[in-house]
Order: sequence, then C-alpha cells, then structure tokens
Amino acid sequence: MPSETTTRRGLLATGGALLTATFSGCSQLRPESETDARQLVLSLSPLDGPLRERYVVDLTETRPPWDETAFNITLDGEEYTTQHHTPFLARGDDTPTYARRNGTYYHLDSLVVGEETVTHPVLRLFEVGRPDELKTVPDHVAHSSLPEADQRAVRIAYFAARARGNAGGVPRGLVQRDGYVYRDDDAAGASDLLEEAGPSHVEYRDAVYEVEVTRETFHEAVYRADVDPVADSASEVETVLRASLLDARVTRADLSQAEREILREATVESYRESYPYSTAFASLLKRLGHWSYLDGNVEKDAGVETGSERRFLLYDERYFTYGLRFTSE
Repeated sequence: MPSETTTRRGLLATGGALLTATFSGCSQLRPESETDARQLVLSLSPLDGPLRERYVVDLTETRPPWDETAFNITLDGEEYTTQHHTPFLARGDDTPTYARRNGTYYHLDSLVVGEETVTHPVLRLFEVGRPDELKTVPDHVAHSSLPEADQRAVRIAYFAARARGNAGGVPRGLVQRDGYVYRDDDAAGASDLLEEAGPSHVEYRDAVYEVEVTRETFHEAVYRADVDPVADSASEVETVLRASLLDARVTRADLSQAEREILREATVESYRESYPYSTAFASLLKRLGHWSYLDGNVEKDAGVETGSERRFLLYDERYFTYGLRFTSE
C-alpha cells in the first residue's frame, strides 16, 4: 500500500534459398481436412551459427552495467547483491546466459536471498492542457530545463498520463504505480521536481502537466548474483547449451520426403493442417516430441501449450526455433 505522506503540486522470409536445399523434396502433402475448422500451424525460423554466439555474452558490451560488476565481484569470491534490479536478467533454463573468462565458461544466474522495505519518491503527471488552449496557463517549467534525471522521470511519467483513461498500454518495466519511481538516491538528490518548493507544473510535448510527488513504501527483493563454471572449451559449452535448449533433433536421412517438404514449407512461410492429421504431419509431430497434439481434443488436455511457444530444433547440424499454435482461420 502507498504511504500517506503526499506532496501534491500542480520483430520471415530471410534465408529461403539456402533452406530450399536443406529441405528439398517434392510436394506430397495431403489437402486440408474438412473435418475440423481449427488448424495446427507449424512455423520454423533458422538460427545462424552456433548457440554460443547467441548465449555467451561479453559483459563489457552489454547492459545493464552492473552485470559486469556482479560477475567480477562474484568471481573474486565475494558476495554481490542488488535490490529491485536483477543481476543477469536473461537467466534460467529457458534463456540461459553465459560469459567467458580466461578460457572458462560460466553460467550466470541470480537467487532471491531476502527482502527490504524502503521508501521511494513517485512522480505522477496529470494533463492540464495545451498552453494555447488554456484560459489561464499555470506557472510551469520546460522539460528541457530540468536535470537529466528529472527529464527521464517526466518522459516515463508522461506515458502513464497519456494512457490514463485511454485504450492501450504503457512501456513495461518503466512505468510503475502509474508514474515514475526514483530508486537511485543520487538522481533523487539532484532532482528539482522532488524539492519541497519545486515546480508545480511542467511542460512536455506541447502540453502542461500538473506535478504530483508521493513518497511510498516498496517491498523489494534482494538478489544475489550466482556465477558457476560449466565448460572449459567452445565445444563443451555448445554441448551444455544443446542440453539446455534443444527440444528436438532430427536428421534429413530419417525423414520421409513428405516430412522434409513440411519442414521446408514451415520455414518459408508456415505449414498448417486440420485434425485428423496426415501421416507425414503426425509422424513429424512425434519426431518433435509433441505426441499430445495427436489428440483431437488437445486444447482441453492438461499441460499442453497451445500458444506460439518458442522451441529449439537441431536439423542436420543447423539450429531452428519453431512454434506450434492453433488457428481457426
């Protein structure tokens, strides 16, 4: 609950030619079934290069900047913790992130090790109107005249003000509690808007906004960075990534000509069939490990994902991501 202390002031067709050679074969697909209007859609997208090129990162070139600090301190045997900000945000088995140091590959993760109760200022904006349309224009400051931290705060609080009462959303992870939260003590200390005698109104994008500042209570998780060695060579870390990510592995030699054609079509655009599925499509679903989809009532089966979940396939030593989804079109 917010505290009572309040100061109120005014991202497919790329690579088609290359894939034709991989998936070459004559079209021997069955026509769409007329027994079920719903269709199961298979879509594939190729991934260039080894998995390590995507998941082994150089922390000196990535953001946020505290990830490199977390990595270095943890490797030195010390504990590194953050509050609210999560070290190594892309973590876990679904989106693993790794870093290399002196020939050793490390898996990056974080653990929740506690909770802190803190108070942060929250900035909210409320539109008053355009200066040329107002009978009386309140005293205000220009957005560009504010300190850098305040300029960022106004930009983010503006998104919340714009969306308030209208259809649509706001930038996820930026807008919080219908405004902007000052979590950095240095930024809060340098702020003009947070001062007791600060401006009551600000002009941004040709409109005047009333400024509201509250100081509210937050319960924030405390994260500890976790860095574990997992491999000593490029081939070893590739094996680790395959074990972590791959949902299926198939080879062209094991597939029928019709199955190869389904994969080719799924890569160029997408491939779809209605239930009951053709022999080739049913066989391919089994090879991908999705036996549950062979049940015509799959959407009511517990534990079956019917959305466009991202999965990984290794086909003749080339990686693909693929998705299965239902459509009624």
